[in-house]
Amino acid sequence: MTDFITRFAPSPTGPLHLGHAYSAILAHDLARAANGQFLLRIEDTDLPRSKPEWDALIRTDLTWLGVDWDGPVLRQSTQLTSYDTYLAQLAARDLLYPCSCSRADIRAALTAPQEGHPHEVYPGTCKSRPMSNRKPGDALRLHLDRALALLTDDLPRFVETGEAHKGTHQIDTSQAHTQIGDVVLSRKGEDIVAYFLASAIDDARQDITHVIRGEDLFDFTAIQVILLTLLNLPVPTYHHHRLIRDDQGKRLAKRDDARAIATYRAEGKTPADIRAMVDL
Repeated sequence: MTDFITRFAPSPTGPLHLGHAYSAILAHDLARAANGQFLLRIEDTDLPRSKPEWDALIRTDLTWLGVDWDGPVLRQSTQLTSYDTYLAQLAARDLLYPCSCSRADIRAALTAPQEGHPHEVYPGTCKSRPMSNRKPGDALRLHLDRALALLTDDLPRFVETGEAHKGTHQIDTSQAHTQIGDVVLSRKGEDIVAYFLASAIDDARQDITHVIRGEDLFDFTAIQVILLTLLNLPVPTYHHHRLIRDDQGKRLAKRDDARAIATYRAEGKTPADIRAMVDL
């Protein structure tokens, strides 16, 4: 197996923009420079918002940018039942509990965090409920207290190579409680699996050695490292890169069609132009 395997893992819920281009090109170039592998994974667990046309456009945009990938594309929507195996492992260790709180709040908690949309730590309303009390439509939350108690004697670490947070980081239990809390991992009946869980499991499934992504996800790396450790899965090296921002300093969003790669292509821009725009 190669010593360097990374991935680009977009969600097909809108067009790729300059920020996506930067992340994809950076990961691709680092993999090729290391004589490693670059994989494409489509994170489409949000079935209502994921569209085939966005999926197709992602591949068109990447090909135009000169970003080629190794092997078949993994789509999370084809793996939904496999995540239940890992949820069952956590449940068997009494690390999950059912939650019947607001459906809108739970759905929001299942997606990848976004800059400008602060993560709200769950107050523990349903924390005393046992799994035997689970009802149709309930979500499953990680019981962070119990999870960290299992890891107290050997708190997991991860290596970060991004400039902003470079070094070896040990999980900070206090920070995990105050900034992350009991995250939602799944909502049964809607076939929805949380970004935190699905992304971490698929990194292990695909033998990812280096996770390269935006620095807005750095603070949530801890929960994925905790999950990987609990599930006895390997922890990759992480590299959180700078974000591409608009003229007002805001992180680019998928709704910003003016900076969509397809728009630049239609205007006659070249892949070299895109690289120059993101300083690559």
